[in-house]
Amino acid sequence: MIAIRDDASRPAATTDAAIADARSMTDELDDPTALTDLREHLADSQVVMFGEASHGTSEYYQWRSRLSAQLLREHEFDFVAVEGDWTDCFAVNRYVKGFADAALEARDALSAFERWPTWLWANWEVLEFVDWLASHNETRGTGEMAGFYGLDVYSLFESMQALIDYLEGVDPDAATEAREAYRCFEPYGDDARAYARSIRFAPESCEDEVVEVLSRLTENGSEDGDEGDHPDERFSAEQNALVAKNAEAYYRAMVDGDTDSWNVRDRHMTDTLSRLLAHHGSDARGIVWAHNTHVGDARATDMERRGRHNIGQLARERSDFADVTLVGFGSHRGSVVAAESWDAPMERLPVPPAKTGSYEDVFHRAGGGDRVLVSDELGANSPLATERGHRAIGVVYDPDREDGNYVPTVLPERYDVFVYLEETSALHPLEMHAEREGVPELYPWGF
Repeated sequence: MIAIRDDASRPAATTDAAIADARSMTDELDDPTALTDLREHLADSQVVMFGEASHGTSEYYQWRSRLSAQLLREHEFDFVAVEGDWTDCFAVNRYVKGFADAALEARDALSAFERWPTWLWANWEVLEFVDWLASHNETRGTGEMAGFYGLDVYSLFESMQALIDYLEGVDPDAATEAREAYRCFEPYGDDARAYARSIRFAPESCEDEVVEVLSRLTENGSEDGDEGDHPDERFSAEQNALVAKNAEAYYRAMVDGDTDSWNVRDRHMTDTLSRLLAHHGSDARGIVWAHNTHVGDARATDMERRGRHNIGQLARERSDFADVTLVGFGSHRGSVVAAESWDAPMERLPVPPAKTGSYEDVFHRAGGGDRVLVSDELGANSPLATERGHRAIGVVYDPDREDGNYVPTVLPERYDVFVYLEETSALHPLEMHAEREGVPELYPWGF
């Protein structure tokens, strides 16, 4: 992430005008009218993407859960797709849809999330939503149940194994062929990063093998499978083949200076979202949960200058999506769960008051309190449309190095809706909070 110059250097009049606009053009979030208007604004969308300014903030998860549950329950949205691995999330999908071989409890389903950082999805906030979703599905038919899926591309070895397991049950010969094709990866065990490192020194990749398996599976179409299988089973097999193909490309791109692995990942997530919509029918509608850096249109940030795009931008641009609404989140101060380095233990860390002149600072100085901004209600020359820093906290975070955590942003171009929270608190990972003691009541989110 590239730091920007100190926003305090902006002319005071520019910031004062932005503060005035933030005060007059936003609604207090606890106002029932504001919430009703927000729900109606989201309800007609084909896709609603909910962002978050960090992966470790409780209130972002709670607000996404609350708004998503209302869209699923009252407006017949079909699924939630998150910034998580397909294989892990499909274990949750099995639970919420009551598959015969599903986990018996939400906590058992969330135990599938073993890849660091586990706290993204194995937390009490998600557990409460997953339990609600399972309850929501209890009275619905098979084709009407709302699903929970993963958009991400990391699960190279997990997806290969899941595909082989599926084929073992429906076509043992195809399973043997897939196993032989994937044998190319055997020297690397289950370590995708070891595979990526090996290409740097001996550029013999397994690209042809994973492409071959995907081509063979898609050519067979619906021939494989049992008529009694849930429709998601065949779809998941094809998705696992696609994940293996794109994960190989992702890890190869990590050592290839000509390709940005970020773009490989976000194209995969966008393609997966498109496939999920097609899988659920011509009138399907979906919800996305991901970080602001994936949800907010990259063209309204410095990402475009670095040649990067994201799922928010791609969904706005592509013809296979319609009526996409992007919702960003941010806060002024609080606490967060993150780590000091990659693969390090999670910690509860302070989030200091926002940098002077940033969007979070502007909203704080507009009067504080939780507020919501609908971008198309702003005037054409709104001072809020002047580029400013917008805080983004990753899974690795150092509160003492705040300057590097601000993305140059034109807020109303990046999001259709922005939700500002004055003070937020750290997420409640299952690993950190083994029991419910000390965990606030999160459900039913004020219904």
